[in-house]
Amino acid sequence: MGGCCSRDDKVGKILTSKQMEEEEAALYKAEEKNVRVEEGGARVRLAGASMTVSMFSQQGWKGVNQDAMTIWENFAGDRDKIFCGVFDGHGPSGHKVASHVRDNLPSKLQSQMKQLSDSRKPEPNADATNASSNGAVNDELREWFASQKTLLVNAHEEVDKELGVDPNIDCVCSGSTAVTILKQREHLIIANLGDSRAVLGTRDKKNRLVPLQLTVDQKPNLPGEAERIRSYKGRIFYLREEPDVYRIWLPDEDSPGLAMARAFGDFCLKDFGLIATPQIFHRFLSEKDEFVVLATDGIWDVLSNKEVMKIVSSAPKRSEAAKLVVNRAVRAWRKQHPTSKIDDCTVICLFLKPPLPVAALNDPKNRARSESTDLSCPESFRTARSEVSSDLSESEVPGAEAASSQQEWTALQGVCRSNSLIKIPRFAKALSCRGGSVKVEEDR
Repeated sequence: MGGCCSRDDKVGKILTSKQMEEEEAALYKAEEKNVRVEEGGARVRLAGASMTVSMFSQQGWKGVNQDAMTIWENFAGDRDKIFCGVFDGHGPSGHKVASHVRDNLPSKLQSQMKQLSDSRKPEPNADATNASSNGAVNDELREWFASQKTLLVNAHEEVDKELGVDPNIDCVCSGSTAVTILKQREHLIIANLGDSRAVLGTRDKKNRLVPLQLTVDQKPNLPGEAERIRSYKGRIFYLREEPDVYRIWLPDEDSPGLAMARAFGDFCLKDFGLIATPQIFHRFLSEKDEFVVLATDGIWDVLSNKEVMKIVSSAPKRSEAAKLVVNRAVRAWRKQHPTSKIDDCTVICLFLKPPLPVAALNDPKNRARSESTDLSCPESFRTARSEVSSDLSESEVPGAEAASSQQEWTALQGVCRSNSLIKIPRFAKALSCRGGSVKVEEDR
């Protein structure tokens, strides 16, 4: 058998495995122009690809692209640490909020981590990791994770407070989600705020690639979220035309109708149960874990976890994986919701293993492994949208009086499957100050 080969569609010739490797190397070299080096040596990407990362964002049909994304390699001066994040803005200034979070959240977190590493709590050693992976309680590991969790929560809440006093960004009724991961050797820490999502591609006992959802879509109808929101006098109900989308509303006005329970910004709701405290999760990575996909809801609204895993695992080149997912999502939007405006779509794929040489892909064992993509979905894979708070009841659609306001802002000028925000409250423009975020201690 000869080496693996491929057709170059642009010129109509067959490429050998060596030529494919040279082409891939040239691509990664060209992508270096997208890298910005921060103080401390962190390598920042806002677009492009590397040997371990693929990222792509495409504007939808609603106007300016309100999604943002970033990757920081050599994070906090550690060559083995990488930070990835996607951010989905909403509201009139959602794109500005998402960009602000993209630029400031990792910078603030890196600064705090450097201060911590200079003082105490180093990463747990291998013995501690092994003991914990076998189920034994390990105080050193638990203390380390607690410190990382504190840093992440503080960084999120500080960024939110800064947004509240930034004179250049009107985020009274604009905000952003954030789903980020911090990979440090075999440790993966996930922070989630809103309804963007992180999914892990891993192998089961039968060597089949299966999706494992790492985050929970933080919808207002989740029991814990709903309880907090109502305790702060916020209202939760869905509109008659979209019965599967619960939203947060002000106590005495049918606005703004935010379709998530946690977010940066949106200060008109911060006194009524909306928070900027992320949920933090930790996972030990194993040899069975292959890649992590971060994406905004423009992807998950039309593609399942299973479909996304299959697209990424079958990508001919790692650098193309994120774009292939976006392209498939755009086609799905057109097919499933032909009368809707396509949402912004943003994807980051972080590959957890070094790439195989192109020639090695022709090995029967590796071919069989890559073809084993029976993406069965466990019963526990329920998104937050499918969980309904039992004591929530349908409410009437906001009346004609609210709809007639000439000052309101709507996310679309046409039909859409689901907007993150319905409209701006009438008093928003008169607000002279912005409330702070309610802080919630997570038990996770």
